Amino acid sequence: MEKIASFTVNHLKLVPGVYVSRKDFFCGTCVTTFDIRMTSPNDEPVMNTAEVHTIEHLGATFLRNHPEFKDKVLYFGPMGCRTGFYLLLFGNYASLDILPLLKEMFTFIAEYQGEIPGASAKDCGNYLDMNLLMAKYQAKRYLKEVLLDIQDCQLYYPE
Repeated sequence: MEKIASFTVNHLKLVPGVYVSRKDFFCGTCVTTFDIRMTSPNDEPVMNTAEVHTIEHLGATFLRNHPEFKDKVLYFGPMGCRTGFYLLLFGNYASLDILPLLKEMFTFIAEYQGEIPGASAKDCGNYLDMNLLMAKYQAKRYLKEVLLDIQDCQLYYPE
């Protein structure tokens, strides 16, 4: 079998950042998949499922209510390796195009107070596996260490 594109990225050189993972075209419409890499693969601990799950709930809620992007969001969810998230948007975008959106989203998560949206047995298949404090910590860390002063090496996959 042919290796899929995401498995051809050199994860030994990959650092936390915002990367265009791929662009697909359907019926003349571009769908851009972003790799929102929050931890350094194979170099630091991965995020626990509880904070990943919480970031997913808060991030998806934020994105699907965003005045500019809500109708462009196809998917926001975690990577199986728990080092980050995928964001799929209708449209042809570069990483720089969505930095303001990601700064807003991770600020929203870092400052979130209250009940986690969808964190009930009726709304979620694993509603008890949530950790708001760690989700806020991870969001603050990503904002500070990546998004607020992002460098070119954090916007384009390494060779």
